[in-house]
Amino acid sequence: MRLAALAGLWCVVCGAAELVEISRIWGQAPHSAFTDLARFKGRWYCAFREGAGHASPDGAVRLLSSSDGRVWHSAAHFTQPADLRDPKLTPTPDGRLMLTSFSVVRESPEIPARTLAWFSSDGRDWSEPVAIGDPGMWLWRVSWHLGVAYAVGYGRSQVRLYASRNGTTFAPLVDNLYAEGSPSEGSLLFLDDDTGLCLLRRDGQPSTALLGSARPPYRAWQWKDLGLRLGGPNMIRLPDGRIVAGGRLYDGRVRTALLWLDVEAGRLTEFLALPSGGDTSYPGLAFEDGLLWVSYYSSHEGRASIYLAKVKLPAAAHKK
Repeated sequence: MRLAALAGLWCVVCGAAELVEISRIWGQAPHSAFTDLARFKGRWYCAFREGAGHASPDGAVRLLSSSDGRVWHSAAHFTQPADLRDPKLTPTPDGRLMLTSFSVVRESPEIPARTLAWFSSDGRDWSEPVAIGDPGMWLWRVSWHLGVAYAVGYGRSQVRLYASRNGTTFAPLVDNLYAEGSPSEGSLLFLDDDTGLCLLRRDGQPSTALLGSARPPYRAWQWKDLGLRLGGPNMIRLPDGRIVAGGRLYDGRVRTALLWLDVEAGRLTEFLALPSGGDTSYPGLAFEDGLLWVSYYSSHEGRASIYLAKVKLPAAAHKK
């Protein structure tokens, strides 16, 4: 479904950023949600959860593939005798695509929840799942830097930083990354000078998101309160060095938003609200051919479905 009219309408309120295109790329399940997006070996891949509802026990992972970002088809379907949640995609240094998801057996709480990982060299044929990290710890998003995979894991009222050199054996690097405010989902990013950044969600008191920074070996982190609550956090560094964050904002109007992240000031500034509402968030971010590509889910048109937006960003202002 093409939504050209909507794109033009929303550009009126997006300032200097232009919503070039918006489309619904999947919506066959009763509830489709929690997306991620990756460019791998010349093709696009979008992963998300399908189920009867937001927290139903039947969650499965659907993987879509596209050569052009317009026509999508199902490339893989992952199931377990459990609820699979929040799939994430990341290319590995050895040329494979890595998919992770959290497996929860809701009918049997005595069975420990685990984070699972699958690997593929072509995006079609996938390995058997491998359990990564500790039982009960949700390794939410894996990010590779200089041949090492890092992930923020949360559970048991604890947030840890994990590291792995092979993508399958993860050990805690920082056992207690942050404690106050019930922290959970964390997105990692590494700068050219090897500084690590962490965008961390909180759902307690306080509930505002945090920005962490650390130098190698990433054991000592400094934190800044970003002053707003952000669900499903993700971030990407553009070729010019600017950083875009995405997620759901909790300020009275439900939406999935894109924001500029000012690392020095510790500030998030919204610059575009994507067409969204109701049950929405969990954007995947990629930059290709001068456009920011954003996958996300939303129920603003009825059932929760998967959307893809292409955004033209304003040129960077030169600092004197």
